[in-house]
Amino acid sequence: MKRVAHLVLAVFISACIRALPAAEPGRPNVLFIAVDDLNDWVGCLEGHPQVKTPNIDRLARRGTLFTNAHCQAPLCNPSRASLLTGLRPSTTGIYGLQPGIRAVASLQAHITLPQYFARHGYRTFTAGKVFHDGSIARERRGEEFDVWGDSGAVVFPPKKLVATPAEIRAMDWGVFPSRDEEQADWKIADSAIAQLRAQTGAKPFFIAAGFRLPHVPCFASQTWFDLYPDNSLVMPPVKADDRGDVPPFAWYLHWKLPEPRLSWLRQAGQWRPLVRAYLASISFVDSQIGRLLDALDASGRADETLVVLWSDHGWHLGEKGITGKNSLWERSTHVPLIVAGAGVAAGARCAQPVELLDLYPTLIECCGLPANERLEGHSLSPQLRDAGAIRRWPALTTHNQGNHAVRSEHWRYIRYADGSEELYDHGADPHEWNNLADDPRYADVLGEHARWLPASDAPPVPGSAMRLLTRENGVWFWEGKPINPAEAER
Repeated sequence: MKRVAHLVLAVFISACIRALPAAEPGRPNVLFIAVDDLNDWVGCLEGHPQVKTPNIDRLARRGTLFTNAHCQAPLCNPSRASLLTGLRPSTTGIYGLQPGIRAVASLQAHITLPQYFARHGYRTFTAGKVFHDGSIARERRGEEFDVWGDSGAVVFPPKKLVATPAEIRAMDWGVFPSRDEEQADWKIADSAIAQLRAQTGAKPFFIAAGFRLPHVPCFASQTWFDLYPDNSLVMPPVKADDRGDVPPFAWYLHWKLPEPRLSWLRQAGQWRPLVRAYLASISFVDSQIGRLLDALDASGRADETLVVLWSDHGWHLGEKGITGKNSLWERSTHVPLIVAGAGVAAGARCAQPVELLDLYPTLIECCGLPANERLEGHSLSPQLRDAGAIRRWPALTTHNQGNHAVRSEHWRYIRYADGSEELYDHGADPHEWNNLADDPRYADVLGEHARWLPASDAPPVPGSAMRLLTRENGVWFWEGKPINPAEAER
């Protein structure tokens, strides 16, 4: 009965919101830019000494750069579902690559971020990957955005360029195609630019563009590879015994994933090529972000537009012995986050821990929309006015039920579902090489961070699939198959 009552209430609230009047004149537009799998290898974040991202960097100079921003989940679907609903994965139970939000009973009437803007008088548009691919059924797309542009289908070579252990077509990297115009992200930029040019009249817009690189396959034309000569490439720092003080349970979070281990990359001579391809992909997608920003400037509406740039999660390139995401370490959770434009301090850097979850309440406040009391994030408006403003909350990341990271300004605390822990001092140990969780001198730090663990720890929702860790009768299962610790690929 409780579930029925909640659904009835949600439908009633939804109907009330639909009946609200159009947006008042003078409300800012929103240009909402998502980047897939981009870690902190961005010039303004100084995550890699050679990376070239002039367009992201110029956006940072125009607004506020959050240098300590983190995702709610180190995986595409749960991260994007969290940002767009304003709810934590530990609240919704969405942990894997499936299901989409509308397949979850408690979320069928929930008002997503773009819906909230549409129901308060905004024109809404999306191109590329904003919601996770396939998470919104085609027949329901119109409920999320008014208009859906080019999805940006990835173009593949006739044959894989790299024979990786997992023969998944997307697990690939190298020089391809020969022309940038063939790339998915070029088409996504084209679609969003066309929509920007089509905006007329006083009605404000919410335009979302979701770029696909540097998510694998890391393809870019030779021009972008030439920015990173192989003979001078700086490799990410790794420690030979980095996993020596990490709880064994940490390995369960990326059990038998298709992303290759560092050990394989070294044996196959593919570590440097992958790092180079990732950097080249970043610089190419940066160029497409630049095209979009140029179009906004040319429209004459830049001064009345909020520009938000974010990535859904980070990506390992050998750190902790892995590539890919699916971890609760800094490399997987730390993401670029920039807000620029109307009313935002320019050239500011905020070191407070913030979350992607904060974007929903931030944007509706900045645009003068009514507060949405169902959201679990906290508005960043104070930090957009003054980057030094104190934020009372740390950033939380969850990966599968019971596994959480708490990131404060100086520390990272991790607790796994079996109770094992990690603690890192980011002032002295930015690479997270020394786990201090067992050191009694840090008992108070552990306790202070543990109190922020999410109160809700929902089980996976029905229909959950892919990259899912569950427990039944004391046995851990990975994607429905029992885990045998002896099979760990280190």
